[in-house]
Amino acid sequence: MVQIARTADQIGISRGMQVETALEALQAALGHSFKKPALLERALTHRSLAHERAQDSVSLEVTAGPETIPGDNERLEFLGDAVLGLVVGEALFLLHPEWSEGELTRVRAQLVSRQHMAEVAHAIDLGEYLRLSRGEDRSGLRNKATVLSNSMEAVIGALFLDGGLDKARAFVRRYVMGDAVEQLAEELRSGAALGNYKSALQEYLQAERSGTPVYKVKGESGPDHRKRFVVEVRLKPAEGEPGKPLARGAGSTKKHAEQDAARRALARLTAQDRTMQAADAEVEESTQS
Repeated sequence: MVQIARTADQIGISRGMQVETALEALQAALGHSFKKPALLERALTHRSLAHERAQDSVSLEVTAGPETIPGDNERLEFLGDAVLGLVVGEALFLLHPEWSEGELTRVRAQLVSRQHMAEVAHAIDLGEYLRLSRGEDRSGLRNKATVLSNSMEAVIGALFLDGGLDKARAFVRRYVMGDAVEQLAEELRSGAALGNYKSALQEYLQAERSGTPVYKVKGESGPDHRKRFVVEVRLKPAEGEPGKPLARGAGSTKKHAEQDAARRALARLTAQDRTMQAADAEVEESTQS
């Protein structure tokens, strides 16, 4: 067994940060100082590095006190997935006693989805800390949604093992749930397609016979590994017309930016509907008095 050397290139941390300092920054974001840092290191270790080390005849093992913690993060991912489902399910059950089993299931599915968990990983810059093989690091794997989502679950598993359910619960409620629960609750109340704002906007506009939405990238910024896109959604223009702008959205990919633009447009249109309904009710009430 060879204890892992603590070098920045193995942990995959940019800008020359020392491993210990970098892990402290990540632990601050997680809200927990690990008693066994090896658990966190394992949660950050992609299988590509394990395979690379095996080919180099180096055992990828780290020690945590009397325990030896070998290999990549896939077992922790398995555990983290279970912890995530439990914490989210518990919170939704307690927060929304009015929801049916089907509604609870639909909202939970959105919160634990690959896309949402990748967004959570982006929020704490998890990709900066991942331990990858040299080849996969050069390929940009640390920014792929699947890798980020899986690694985020592995980190939740490590957080549970080292800090207990309360620590895992605090992180999940803050970063995984946050404002997203209320947004999804609003979608449930409006009958929208959960999580798919583009479909919901399309259905809304079709029902109102207002036209078809079209999306256009209006801006792009940031380095390749941290792109930021701005997308505008408009009503499909008639021949020779520019079309009516509905909203703009931003995201780390064009798809995410389109969803954000659709979400903002839908929120604006439904708010206008509620205002008009309230005004109509006032008029009706005044004519009856």
